[in-house]
Amino acid sequence: MTSTASSTDTRQGQGQAADDRRASWQQRLRRFGYTAPPRSDVRDRLVPPYAEPGPGIWAALGLRQEVADRFNRWSGWVGPLLVTLLAGLLRFWNLGSPKAVIFDETYYAKDAWALIHRGYEVNWAKNANDLILQNDGHVRIPSDAAYVVHPPVGKYVIGLGEWMFGFNPFGWRFMTALLGTLSVLLLCRIGRRLFRSTFLGCLAGLLMAVDGLHFVMSRTSLLDGVLMFFVLAAFGCLVVDRDKARARLAAALPADENGVVRPDAHIAETTRLGWRPWRWTAGLMLGLAIGTKWNGLYILAAFCVMAVLWDGASRRVAGARQPYLRWAQWRDTIITFLATVPVALSVYLVSWTGWILSSDNGKGGYFRNWAVTDGRGGNWTFLPDWLRSLVHYEHEVYKFHVGLSSPHTYQSNPWSWIVLGRPVSYFYESPLPGKDGCPANAGDKCAREVLALGTPLLWWAACFAIVYVLWRWAFRRDWRAGAVACGVAAGYLPWFLYQERTIFLFYAVVFVPFLCLAVTMMIGAILGPPGSGERRRVVGAAGAGVLVLLILWNFIYFWPLYTGTAIPIGQWRSRMWLDTWV
Repeated sequence: MTSTASSTDTRQGQGQAADDRRASWQQRLRRFGYTAPPRSDVRDRLVPPYAEPGPGIWAALGLRQEVADRFNRWSGWVGPLLVTLLAGLLRFWNLGSPKAVIFDETYYAKDAWALIHRGYEVNWAKNANDLILQNDGHVRIPSDAAYVVHPPVGKYVIGLGEWMFGFNPFGWRFMTALLGTLSVLLLCRIGRRLFRSTFLGCLAGLLMAVDGLHFVMSRTSLLDGVLMFFVLAAFGCLVVDRDKARARLAAALPADENGVVRPDAHIAETTRLGWRPWRWTAGLMLGLAIGTKWNGLYILAAFCVMAVLWDGASRRVAGARQPYLRWAQWRDTIITFLATVPVALSVYLVSWTGWILSSDNGKGGYFRNWAVTDGRGGNWTFLPDWLRSLVHYEHEVYKFHVGLSSPHTYQSNPWSWIVLGRPVSYFYESPLPGKDGCPANAGDKCAREVLALGTPLLWWAACFAIVYVLWRWAFRRDWRAGAVACGVAAGYLPWFLYQERTIFLFYAVVFVPFLCLAVTMMIGAILGPPGSGERRRVVGAAGAGVLVLLILWNFIYFWPLYTGTAIPIGQWRSRMWLDTWV
């Protein structure tokens, strides 16, 4: 017996020594700051509760507990709505100014007007902009089809505002202002769900409300602001879907005699998560995004991968041993594909209905008659003529996009976007004193500009926030950081494939919401984790408060450049912090 016991102890000791030699990846990452998440009730890990103010705050304010409970219940909507109200007031204030066709409004405002009246874009006269402004939009719409390189969804959205308020600057900017305002509400709610904090959710929305690039794009009739809204809406749908799926897993898991929910491999690997309507809604939003601009395709691919990884991680938390090798995960992946890719492509195809229904006798949309003229014959004649014509059109557009290299004064390399290296001037005038808002005592001429420039301190803080988010994702395994990083990467990294192409900084508005989430996450870390001491909280709150106040001041300081407000030329020069901004 002694010999057997000794042999067993020796084997156990050898096994323990081998385990010590084979340090786990968690142990190896501790030197970089990794800490394993605490093992708690699986229900709380699957669906974490929302943070609420401690009872000491309510006692200090002299509020009864029932009043505090009612406040907590309604704050999830009241807070975001108040931030959204602020964003709306800023974006709709004097929306029709400048009363001009600024930058690429010369394309999209007129294309939108033609789409809602003819179903396809048309060629306008060279003096069309002047006629539109002089006659308050009461101009004849040409019938000669125009070659355009962007899908119609964003232009239909712009046209909806024109249909309601007329073919004028307010009308063609109304829908972008509305979607810009609603995107702030979406970000407040998404941030609240991500961080499980109403305060941090509202902070994320507030940061985007005072971002200069988002603000200018919300007040300009361009497609990128519309694309940003649909991308953010799709992301929000996927976050809600994640919570719903994890709640379903948590409800299926057994509880022990103490009521604590424990992992269960069989349940985690076999529980069906249903057809998941929020995921189908995300597919709809992604289809609208692709129907606005083609770079929505990259975001579709990134979000699909993210959703599949979320499903596997959820099943692992619930107890699955090999979540990515089980049939349940494959079923989730199939549903993800069906709910996104086919839905998105179907929405994209439907968005071309106006062009499809136009005549193919040469009097309809551009290339609408290709299949019955230049495209006759070949191996694909069994397909409908309209489909062959559309595929040809899309192929020509693709060749245009990949080959676009015409130099432009305001083009920029994507490496410079994150530090605001070369913003785009949408509008510039030099009114004399006493004219067009220039103060009579200005002494010299004034500058009146609309500059698509992000709030500098917000973007420069975002540079550090991105590093923090990547660190937290890699070494703390924080899914929230991974989601934010995915949003930034999907909207930003693809442009590095086209560095020789003519591209502009305002394309970055698509990932502005995720930059704001990254800064918010960094500010949350500055405030301190739950359970921090009073001194840590005070120091963190002071640091975070100073940063937020500086960002707010920075937005106010650059307000004249965002709204086209006339200011003395000296004040304008003082706001040109970098030579490349001129």
